[in-house]
Amino acid sequence: MASVNQNPEQQARDRIDELLKQAGWDVQPKRNINLSARLGVAVREYQTDAGPADYVLFVDRQPIGVIEAKREEEGHRLTVVEEQSSEYADSKLKYLNNQPLPFIYESTGILTRFTDRRDPKPRSRPVFSFHRPETFQAWLAQDQSLRTRLLDLPELPIEGLRECQIRAINNLDISFKATRPRALIQMATGSGKTFTSINFIYRLLKFAKAQRVLFLVDTKNLGEQAEQEFMAYTPNDDNRKFTELYAVQRLKSSYVATDSQVCISTIQRLYSILKGEELEDKAEEANPNEWVQPKAPLPVVYSDRLPIEFFDFIVIDECHRSIYNIWKQVLDYFDAFLIGLTATPDKRTFGFFNENVVSEYTHEQAVIDGVNVGYLPYIIETEITKDGSRLVAKEYVEKREKLSRNQRWAQLDEEITYSGKQLDKNVVNPSQIRNVIRAFRDKLPEIFPNRQEVPKTLIFAKDDSHADDIIKIVREEFGEGNAFCKKVTYKAEEDPKSVLAQLRNDYYPRIAVTVDMIATGTDVKPLECLLFMRDVRSKNYFDQMKGRGTRTLDMDALKKVTPSAQTAKTHFVIVDAVGVTKTLKTDTRALERKSSAAIKDLMMGIHMGAEDEDAFLSLASRLTRLERQITPKEQSRLQELSSGKNIKAIAEALLNAYDPDVIFDKAIADNNLSATETPTDGQLETAQKSLIRQAAAIFTGDLIDYVDNVRKVHEQIIDTVNLDRVTFAGWDQQAKDQAQSVIQDFAQFIEANKDEITALRIFYNQPYQRRSLTYQMVQEVLDILKLQKPNLAPLRVWQAYEQVEQVNGKSPISELVALVSLIRRVVGTDANLTNYEATVNRNFQDWVFRKQAGALKFSEEQVEWLRIMKDYIATSFHLETDNLEYEPFGMGGQSRCMTCLAMKWSR
Repeated sequence: MASVNQNPEQQARDRIDELLKQAGWDVQPKRNINLSARLGVAVREYQTDAGPADYVLFVDRQPIGVIEAKREEEGHRLTVVEEQSSEYADSKLKYLNNQPLPFIYESTGILTRFTDRRDPKPRSRPVFSFHRPETFQAWLAQDQSLRTRLLDLPELPIEGLRECQIRAINNLDISFKATRPRALIQMATGSGKTFTSINFIYRLLKFAKAQRVLFLVDTKNLGEQAEQEFMAYTPNDDNRKFTELYAVQRLKSSYVATDSQVCISTIQRLYSILKGEELEDKAEEANPNEWVQPKAPLPVVYSDRLPIEFFDFIVIDECHRSIYNIWKQVLDYFDAFLIGLTATPDKRTFGFFNENVVSEYTHEQAVIDGVNVGYLPYIIETEITKDGSRLVAKEYVEKREKLSRNQRWAQLDEEITYSGKQLDKNVVNPSQIRNVIRAFRDKLPEIFPNRQEVPKTLIFAKDDSHADDIIKIVREEFGEGNAFCKKVTYKAEEDPKSVLAQLRNDYYPRIAVTVDMIATGTDVKPLECLLFMRDVRSKNYFDQMKGRGTRTLDMDALKKVTPSAQTAKTHFVIVDAVGVTKTLKTDTRALERKSSAAIKDLMMGIHMGAEDEDAFLSLASRLTRLERQITPKEQSRLQELSSGKNIKAIAEALLNAYDPDVIFDKAIADNNLSATETPTDGQLETAQKSLIRQAAAIFTGDLIDYVDNVRKVHEQIIDTVNLDRVTFAGWDQQAKDQAQSVIQDFAQFIEANKDEITALRIFYNQPYQRRSLTYQMVQEVLDILKLQKPNLAPLRVWQAYEQVEQVNGKSPISELVALVSLIRRVVGTDANLTNYEATVNRNFQDWVFRKQAGALKFSEEQVEWLRIMKDYIATSFHLETDNLEYEPFGMGGQSRCMTCLAMKWSR
């Protein structure tokens, strides 16, 4: 530590000396030089023909760079002294006939800037500390610097890439070549952000010879998913898998393999490594953006295991969250390019990435391109959801312990009135849950016509207890077993990864219930329905939750898990049972929220290193209140999880960390001072840090979970007295507006192609020739429609019509039948959308009645053959005499049916 008696310049040099030593350099005075002492030697005040340089750096006895030292007050002027630094780097060193030196630093020991003069356009950049001698040795062994190699990235092979992915990678290449340090890729959920990033990571490793890339996530679940995608990826120019070409490591401990080219880690784990601490697995399960954030970020420290140059590139998944406050330091620590991936950036995100948006691909554009599917909102409203209810005094009710779920009967001492927002917290009304689930079940034929099974559905619950109630009622109302509906949370008994795999790939479960584990970032393509039974206030979080339904899926893949699906996935439905689509959403969560922070967030923040006084005092106060609420049995269990400490002792440890008297006494004890001696500031600071760490060490993952659960209301009232009633179940007006837009788009497509496509030309201009319309002609229309307008699948347009007008007949099973019916509606042949099969049936029936009323009557055998012909026309649109020799007519059909060839049922 610099002496207070030193001048500012000397203090800066002391700090620089310490940073150099941490990075593996041997710092020597100019009068005692030994260039063989270590691989890297930093010599102070080395003489040059431009004067003495503050530091000259030698690697393997060769000069490679200089450091220009400035006092702390000059930090804002470091870029001003770059010319002075360059003079020293260009000058001749005493005793040496050296070439200009390639590496330059300007530093105050607090702020440091670095320039690699081998770069095509050398530009200084801020760095956390100094690079290691081994790094310079490796760099100088290469022909070009990394930024020079980036200029030679080859043209991107586009096979297998979407247009939005091609644009993102090409623009990122341009950003790299311009040496922009940060870049943001905004791509809609489901458009392949991870796949895009693996493509450009492969290019950086192969063509730019990047040493190592970090793929940074904020939950364990996202890390596992990214690892699977790396394992599955095969590049265009090589038959081997990515993981056969490059080593990929997902961090599960503090060990980081130096021979891996791709490292996948949560930001929590990397932060703990840079602090020299181990991390519990539970800390990786939740998004750390939810935890309390300290007012003053805790500093990370230099790690010789992870030097600042360890990663050349850092790809930050879901970068709209968890990169601010204490977590930002992880990114600031490394001397690396930063590439952010997100579907839902906010203002902070744009600012962090210097507004360098290399890809801007919105959900709306993705829907238009057929990369994503859009959604339709369906509303379910009930009386109690909206208005709550009341229980009168002396009423006998069930009470349930929230954790054990043990139930007992009790008489209410006083009247209880509860609102809809209190549901499933203090009061559970099974009738409210049942009526929502029952309405969902009964309305499924309206929401998903012609389905024989429940579409894959995800229900968002308020908490684990609420999820358990929902699962029980879903199984009852649908009359199904355990496999039909399962819970997917980290607290579920069944492995959540196993349930997720079943949800993606198997017939069961049809319905999954989650709290927040798969609310964001998790890919389950077959999901067609999201049922919200919890409200969400954050706009970004709601958008991420909606993203679970946006993935596209072709018909064959969808039919594997949903056999009655007749088309590819064309849209998904949000069933809103709590008004989530109506409530006001905020752009971001508040960054400072001590007074309203959940106790779990306070504990997790302190567990991860929050050291500001507000967090400690607030948590101590909350725990003191909790002590008066929990039972002796719960106290005993809490002590087991806290190494024998009761709540009072835990709260006391938190308070002691900021009690000046306790800090003073500990400093005296730790340093064996006498009662008359006064501890130094440094001793007091060390004593306080020790107290802070002792208090924080109490909060293990198991203890945090237990306190979070036990502090919640001990008993919930089960209101079985007030029965709920559905007041509305139907499509939202927004869905109707979207449906009208789909209909208009379809009509415009038909109008635009009426002169180009044979079938449409017949419908528009030659109605008398409709009898010549063939199956192949209609198939041509469908093929062009799918190619040009994939979001206008016939059955999707049919459903849009069902929302805005009276439709005659059920939704067709066949896309071709639906398409002919829709074309007839658009060109005005039918006043209302009418199933073409129904039209054929009606015309056939009228024709037969007229014939049977005359002199000539058909036999039963003839009528049966006529029906076969009618069914054929209903699905194939046209009948030639040659068709009568094939199925369904069979051999000899032509001779038996000649008397019926004059029929005109479909005209």
